[in-house]
Amino acid sequence: MNDNGSVRYKVAEAARLAGVSASTLRLWESQGLVVPGRSETGHRQYSADDVARLKRISWYRVERGLNPAAIREALESEEPSADGAEASQDTGLGRKLRSLRHASGKTLDQVAGDIGVTSSTLSTLERTSQGVSFKTLHDLAEYYGTTVSRLSGEESGEVPALVRAGEWRRWPETTPGVAVQLLAEGRRMMDCHRFVLAPGAASEGAYRHEGEEFMHVLSGRLELVLDGDQFFDLGPGDSLYFESRRDHSWRNRHDGETVLLWINTPPTF
Repeated sequence: MNDNGSVRYKVAEAARLAGVSASTLRLWESQGLVVPGRSETGHRQYSADDVARLKRISWYRVERGLNPAAIREALESEEPSADGAEASQDTGLGRKLRSLRHASGKTLDQVAGDIGVTSSTLSTLERTSQGVSFKTLHDLAEYYGTTVSRLSGEESGEVPALVRAGEWRRWPETTPGVAVQLLAEGRRMMDCHRFVLAPGAASEGAYRHEGEEFMHVLSGRLELVLDGDQFFDLGPGDSLYFESRRDHSWRNRHDGETVLLWINTPPTF
C-alpha cells in the first residue's frame, strides 16, 4: 500500500485528507478540477496523487482566492507536459490537444466557449483523453486545423502495409462505447477503420468535413442520418457511400455491438 498508484481512498476519506467536505469534492469534479477513478461498482476512488491535487486546489482557492478557471490554469502550469511516470499512451491525445491550445494562446474557457462545451469537459479531455462525444472531438480537431486521425497518432511514419486480424492498433477511447481500430497504418490516401460500437453508442451530433466515405456493416445495426432528414437503417452486409461534406450523424440501434468497416478518402477526419 506504499505505492501511490495502488492507494485508493473513498470520497469521505479523500475529503478528510484534503480538509474539505465531500460535497466540495463533487463540485470540483463537476468543474473539471479533478477526475477520480471508479470502482467496478461505479463508486469514486481517489489515488494518493489525486489527494495531493485536491490539497493544491484547496490552497489555490483559500490562499490565492482563485476561481475554478484560474485554478485549472495554475495546475496546468505546474505540470506543463504531463510526461511523468503516470503518463500513458491513453493520455497522448489529451496532451496533444493541450499543446495545440497553448500554441494558439487560448485558455480553456476561450476554447470551450468557441467549441460549445463546458470548460470542465475540455479540462477532463486534456488530462484523461476521455469524456467527449465523437462530434466534439471532430470539432476540436477542425478548430486546431488538424484531424482526429492525426491527433490519435495514426500518421506515425512508415509502417508495413499488412495488418493481421486482431492486431489492430486503436485510437484512444475518447468517446464511451466507441472503439476505432486501424486497418491501415501510416500516411495513406484513405483512412481505413474498423468501428466497434457498444449498444446505444452514437456520434451525439452531426459533423462534416471534406472528402468521401464508404461504410459496410459487418454485424449489428446502424442508423445514419444525412443532412438531418435522410435516414438510413443499415444491417449486416449493407453498404453506404456519401460525400463527407454532408452533415452526418449515427448511432448503434442494435441491442449488442455493431461492427462496421469505415473508409474516408482523402484522410480528412
